[in-house]
Amino acid sequence: MLPAAQAKAAFVQSMFGRIADRYDLMNRLMTLDQDRRWRRQVAVCVKLPSRGKVLDIGTGTGGIARSLRRCHPTATVVAADFTAEMMHVGHRRHPDLWIDWCGADALDMPFADQAFDGVVCGYLLRNVSDLSGALSEQYRVLKPGGRLVCLDTCPPPAGWLRPLIRLHFEVVIPLLGQLVAGDRSAYTYLPTSTEAFRTPTAMTALIRSAGFTRVAFRTFMFGTMAMYFGVRPD
Repeated sequence: MLPAAQAKAAFVQSMFGRIADRYDLMNRLMTLDQDRRWRRQVAVCVKLPSRGKVLDIGTGTGGIARSLRRCHPTATVVAADFTAEMMHVGHRRHPDLWIDWCGADALDMPFADQAFDGVVCGYLLRNVSDLSGALSEQYRVLKPGGRLVCLDTCPPPAGWLRPLIRLHFEVVIPLLGQLVAGDRSAYTYLPTSTEAFRTPTAMTALIRSAGFTRVAFRTFMFGTMAMYFGVRPD
């Protein structure tokens, strides 16, 4: 890994480790409690077979993994992340759920080729140092015919709402981060990384270039959130 990529990985890992305890609460506040609904939609859209095996990579505190567990009660759910503090918080709060927690780097996952019937991620892609590499790894571990579902932020679209959205991103969210999580810098990173991230059109092109077919996307929250879909061809 190049020095710049190593620096970003270390920054992201440290940042999420610091805010792990307040991460879920901040998501509720920033999205007006919509994030739980979006995570449930990810779990539904992955369309697992009976007793299938699904990977939630970049699971954080396991929000999507919990939705997968409830939506697909016969599935094997693997929740993986490279920030141990986030997974510890998720496991501590929901020890009763049958989820396999695993330390893993999204750019070099410790799983066999074609190991999963479905792969999902939430707010992962914006934070990796090699976006194409992360998508290639997800393609590698997905079985032919398996579905990929990714949830992430995207740059605010042009329009009369854009100034209000930027006000929310650049003023309200950092202030909430300072008051609620005690970490303004982590929640200053959010709007900065969102503005610099790919548009939904650019993201779908990148997903196709990783080998996925039937690629599509759906946006939420005034176009600032997107869910991407793809299938590894048979």
